[in-house]
This record gives sequence, C-alpha cells and structure tokens, in this order.
Amino acid sequence: MNTLSYILISTLLVSLVSFVGALMLYLSGRVLNKILITLVSLSAGALLGDAFFHLIPESLELVGFDENRILFSFLYLVLGFCVFFVLEQFIHWHHHHHDSHPEIHPFSYLILLSDGVHNFIDGLIIAASFGANVSVGIATTLAVILHEVPQELGDFGALVYAGFKKERALLLNFLSAVVAVLGGIIGFLVLEKVESSIAVLLPIAAGSFIYIAASDLIPEIKEKTKVPFINFIVFLLGIGALLSLRLLFE
Repeated sequence: MNTLSYILISTLLVSLVSFVGALMLYLSGRVLNKILITLVSLSAGALLGDAFFHLIPESLELVGFDENRILFSFLYLVLGFCVFFVLEQFIHWHHHHHDSHPEIHPFSYLILLSDGVHNFIDGLIIAASFGANVSVGIATTLAVILHEVPQELGDFGALVYAGFKKERALLLNFLSAVVAVLGGIIGFLVLEKVESSIAVLLPIAAGSFIYIAASDLIPEIKEKTKVPFINFIVFLLGIGALLSLRLLFE
C-alpha cells in the first residue's frame, strides 16, 4: 500500500473508536441515568489527562527548549482557553434566545468542537508519522486509538448527560471523530508544513480541554454527584489512564 492508503485506513480506524459509546445503547435508561455523572467524571479526568500528559508535552517537544517558543506555546494554550470561554458565552446567549432545544446543555457543543479539533490534530500527527515510515505510523495510530477509548467513552456519557438522546450522541460523536480523516488527508498533502501547524494546534486544543473540564464538567460533578468519593476515584482513573498511555508509549 502507498502512504496515503495507510493514512486513510488508520484515521478511519481512529474515527471508529467513537463507537465505543455504543456499549451504552444496551443499558436501560434507568441504569444509564445512574452512571451518567460517573461518565462525566471519567470525561473530565480524561480531558485533563490528555491536555497535561499528551497535548502540552508533545507541543513542547516540537518547539524544543527555546524559551521564547515555549512561551508562545503557553500563550496558545491560554488563547485556546479564552476562545472557548468566549465561545461558550456566545452559545449560552444563542441558546437562550434562539435554541428550540433548551434542554441541551451548551457545554455539549464545546465538547464536540474541541474533540473535532483534537481529532483533526490526530489526523495530522498520523500523516506525519507515516511520512517518516510505516512502523512509526502504525505505532502512532495504536497510541492514538488507546488514548481515545477512555476519552470517547467519557465524551459519550457527557453528551447524553447534556441532554442528547443516546443515538444522536453516538452519531455526533462519530462526526466529530471522523474529522481525523480530513486531518490525515490535509497532513498528507502538506506534509512538510504539518509540524509547524501541530505546534500551534496542540496547545490550543489543550487549552480548550482544560476549560471544558474545569469550567463545565467539574462543577457539574460537584453539584450533581451523590457519591463524591466514587466519582472522584473515577475522575482520577480518567487522568491515570491517559498518564499510563503516555508512559507506555514514551
């Protein structure tokens, strides 16, 4: 197979990981309602773990040890945080004045958008890896798939908690994930420019993940949880899962 075929197959496999949430379709509404806040805890932990143990370290590796470039990486992180803060205010306003589905929490749209950006970056990274050689590309694809599983499971739970029906949450999660294929194609077409683009996009995505976890998900957990200790443990498991994957593929 040629490089483009490897990239397309790999990014499609990564996109299909979003269907891990399909496991939830087999649960009754009563059971799912009981575990939703626990899945939100998993999502918050996975988002923070992904930001601090994957996205930020990878962006710093790309810029090297130049102090000014590191500073700009953190400025991009703050930019991502601020952009999603402003974006959420706009979504809240639009939601209040125009939305025909007021039962849907606005943070669900932020999750879909940030996950789309993250998956686009994954596509770029996979393309760059296969540009190096096939074995590096396969290893990178495996690493992406493994770190997507806990995050996608948590994201699905968060979307259902936000008010989407299970089937719609699954579809929207997949549409957000399939952006990885677009990232792979663009990465293949402009392979020599991928590294500089990733160095900017990674901290922006990290900032968005930190904002969603800290501003939206954690307050929901604190307000709605009936068993704080268990949900805190699940939150730590989400963080630990992403840390373990980072250490495994170091």
